[in-house]
Amino acid sequence: MANTTSAKKRARQAETHRQRNMSDRSMMRTFVKNVIKAIRGGDVAKAQAAYKAAVPMVDRMARKGIIHKNKAARHKSRLNTRIHAMQS
Repeated sequence: MANTTSAKKRARQAETHRQRNMSDRSMMRTFVKNVIKAIRGGDVAKAQAAYKAAVPMVDRMARKGIIHKNKAARHKSRLNTRIHAMQS
């Protein structure tokens, strides 16, 4: 455990940041799951609307460093491919 005052403060800050990051990551996963749920339901319009809501969230998480930028690109690409497959 931390001994110095500054180390104790950094431990408190690290815990706060960890909890915020977990919350943000969970929220992003929920947005992605909403797109997948709409795709499985077969509703193209609902899937596109969910995708449009999910993209800024995924980008925000990549910008904050919560997920890697390539992971964000992969999520967006795979979801978009599945939505386009529904249309044809």
